[in-house]
Order: sequence, then structure tokens, then C-alpha cells
Amino acid sequence: METVKLYYENAFTRAFEARVLFCEPRKEGFAVVLDRTAFNPEGGGQSGDTGTLGDAKVTDTHEKSGVVLHYTDTPLAPGDTVRGELDWAERFRKMQNHSGEHIVSGLVHARFGYDNVGFHLGDDGCTLDFSGELTREQLGEIELAANETVWRNVPITARFPTPEELQTMDYRSKLDLTENVRIVTVEGVDRCACCAPHVERSGQIGVIKLLDSMRHRGGVRIWMKAGADALRDYGARYGATVALSGLLNVPQGEVVPAAEKLLASRDELKYQLAALRRQSIEAMAAALEPTDGNLLLFAEGEDADLRMLVNAGMEKCGGVCAVFAGEDGAYRFVMGSLTRDMRAFAKDIREPLSARGGGQERMISGRSAADRKTLEAFFSSLK
Repeated sequence: METVKLYYENAFTRAFEARVLFCEPRKEGFAVVLDRTAFNPEGGGQSGDTGTLGDAKVTDTHEKSGVVLHYTDTPLAPGDTVRGELDWAERFRKMQNHSGEHIVSGLVHARFGYDNVGFHLGDDGCTLDFSGELTREQLGEIELAANETVWRNVPITARFPTPEELQTMDYRSKLDLTENVRIVTVEGVDRCACCAPHVERSGQIGVIKLLDSMRHRGGVRIWMKAGADALRDYGARYGATVALSGLLNVPQGEVVPAAEKLLASRDELKYQLAALRRQSIEAMAAALEPTDGNLLLFAEGEDADLRMLVNAGMEKCGGVCAVFAGEDGAYRFVMGSLTRDMRAFAKDIREPLSARGGGQERMISGRSAADRKTLEAFFSSLK
């Protein structure tokens, strides 16, 4: 017997009473079947409702062949009557986002002819995939039109048309459906086959915000938030702006130019530091004394700087010239020699220096997890 679906009769049903028909242990907890339910099961790109059945927590909800399965953390006795209560804040945010998605998808389809080919509603907003690409300007146009629909507070209705009605009805659908088709209509904006609960009027969505987009499989993927999710997102972004304003000591409206100025200053300092490091490396290279043994040097600079120092050291020593940059446990190195096969040497240092790297016959590079004492002891004893 199929479960009576109260969420089809009234999507705003928050609490209800029902009789337990079935309960058995599963790996997800306990699978409970009721004679009727307001818990909407997983499907259509969103997770199932959660809440409580008596003292039991409902952790997930699924549907199989018309029967709704409630997964609970404790068992319920078949034959008992229980009170079900939805996690209403979670359900309502899903309704806001899903209804907002219908508005955006309907507008995109009407204005650009693209189909919604993917939808996922997560814990913090949703993603919408369309079959064609949209520019930033077009997304702005869609966002404004979507919010104008919210402001008009138009009705959002759901019903099951007869098969005869469906044959003449123009509606969006990802599947070729022929029976038990539930049509959700946003007045004047969209008509789509959908089994999920929705708000009753567009004004209950509150606000629709398109946050980001990227090319995806020949079309576009859009990140969207609506209602409570959009409000929380705005709060987080506003909080970040306030914090940056304080850190930069500028009014909130001047955060971006102040940050750009700070980054430009940082880049200039990085350029100057790199030049100073290069001068230091050149000075070290010029000061090297000839030796028949090995050279172990510690310096700071880019890999190209380290290679330049190794090239100079190879000419001054009879063994290996090794240059390390970094700190104990996290060194970068470049090593070279005119007398030793460095590719073979890379294997020799793997264990004693906790080193990983490779290169050519005359020069190798890589990383070492050794400390300075270990490096000094190794090269002082190297023959």
C-alpha cells in the first residue's frame, strides 16, 4: 500500500499523526513505514526530510514504489500511533531554494531556450546546470527578473493533470513522463514537472542570488542561494567586509581599492626582496674558495638562484656542491658535481637525508626532510 503523502496535500504541514505499519533494522538505522507522512523523500536533486517520530530521530527519508521509508535512530512498534515533526527550518530553506530554482530555470528557458539538465540542492544553496552558456550580463538579467517575480508575490501551485491535459500542456521536464505527473506552476513564469514541496507564493522565497558560474559540459553551471541561505550568505560576506575594513583602516566602500593598493605594494616588496636575494647569491658565489672536497651552502632564493650558486660552486670544488634553502624538516635543494654522477647520487641521499628528487647527470634538485645537523654531518663525511 502506498504511503499517503501529506506534503502533496499541503507542503506547509509541519506536524502530523500516523500509524506505524512496519519497522525493521537496516544499516542506516531502522526503516519505518507509516500509513501517511509529511516527510518528503530524497529525490529530484535534494535530500530527504529529517525531524522526529515520537522520541525517534528521523535521519533520512527515501521512497520505493510509492512507499516512504523513514530512517530512524531507534525502533518504533508497528501498530502504534506516533507524532511526526519535521525539521521545519531545513524543509523551508529547501522549499525556498527549489522554488527559486524553478523561477530561474523558467526564465532561462523562456529567454534563451536552454534546458535545465542538472540540479543539486545541498546544505548551503544549490547548483543549476543549463544546456547552453550564459554571459555575466545575461546572468544579471536573469537574477533581476527572478527577484522581480519574487516581489510580485505570484502564486506557485502544484497539481496532477489528467493524461489528456498533459498531451496539450507545455511544461519543462527532464524525463518523458506519461502518468502521475505532478506539475508545479509559477504563475506567468514557469511550468515544470516536479515532485518536491514548494512555497505557496513567490514572495515567501525572500530573495534569489546567483553567486557564481562556470562552463560545464558545453553549457553553464550556476551557484545559487535563496531565502534563508541567501541571507546567511549576505551576513557572512558583510561580516568579512566589515573585518577587512577594520584591518585596512578604510571605509567599507573603499575596501577593494585599498586591497589592490596593498597587493601592489606587496608585489613591489617581493620584487625588491628577490633582487636582494639574487645579489646575496651572487656575492656568495663570488666569495667561494676553491676546495678539493665538497661544498655545503645554505641560502634563500628561487630555484634559479640556487642553480646559479651550484654552477659556481661546481667549478670551485672537487666533489659535490649542495645548496639548501628552507628550514629543518622542509628544505629545498639543488646539488651538482663535475666529478660524480648526480643521478646515482640522488639514490644515495634518499635514506640518510630523507630526500626526494632527481635531475641530470651533473645536477639534481628536490626536497629533504632532514635537519641542518644531519646535512652537515653527511657532507663532512662524504668522500
